[in-house]
Amino acid sequence: MAKAFSYPVFKEDRCKGCALCTTVCPRDIVKMSDRINKKGYFVSTVTDKSACIGCTFCARICPDVVIEIHREKKEE
Repeated sequence: MAKAFSYPVFKEDRCKGCALCTTVCPRDIVKMSDRINKKGYFVSTVTDKSACIGCTFCARICPDVVIEIHREKKEE
């Protein structure tokens, strides 16, 4: 039986480093990284995508539509 899992994908070139997404993750896996995008902002990232529960809180709070939640099926 296939098991579904979700994980966030960040469009780093659109991120302005506001860090709103880091405040709403119930698993505390969305963090600010040390990477800087083309605009000169530190960008958000996910530290453990396997821990994501697919709640979409990070994507919904992002004012710049940087985050998409991808859902995949994993065969067991």
